[in-house]
Amino acid sequence: METAIALQPGAANSLQAWHRMIAERDLSRLPELLHPQAVFRSPMAHTPYEGAATVNLILNTVLQVFEDFRYHRELASAQGADVVLEFSARVGDRELKGIDMIRFDDEGKIVEFEVMIRPMSGLQALGDEMKRRLAAYRGK
Repeated sequence: METAIALQPGAANSLQAWHRMIAERDLSRLPELLHPQAVFRSPMAHTPYEGAATVNLILNTVLQVFEDFRYHRELASAQGADVVLEFSARVGDRELKGIDMIRFDDEGKIVEFEVMIRPMSGLQALGDEMKRRLAAYRGK
């Protein structure tokens, strides 16, 4: 028998807002959901990206790069502060699948956003396009 696990209220509200923004393809309100010291863990980089402004830039850019993006499944931790979202998308002619692992604080702010993607060809296409679009921000 499967038991449903509820997210903490702040996390549930933020996740609902996240899904609305994704559906509208508009992350202009994302800064409201990010903790000032939010961390983004990329499937392409060993070192995490730190700070709300950086996480905001990365997620806004990814949303522009992904085509046919949609979530399929949602899994929550027993503590109700973490969620895993399974997704699929396309980058050019490359299809990919992945997961977003999001950790929230007690107020529902995103403190960590980690992404894993497969297959390698899809990940490489995403990495190449992200590098091209974020070239102006390198070194900052």
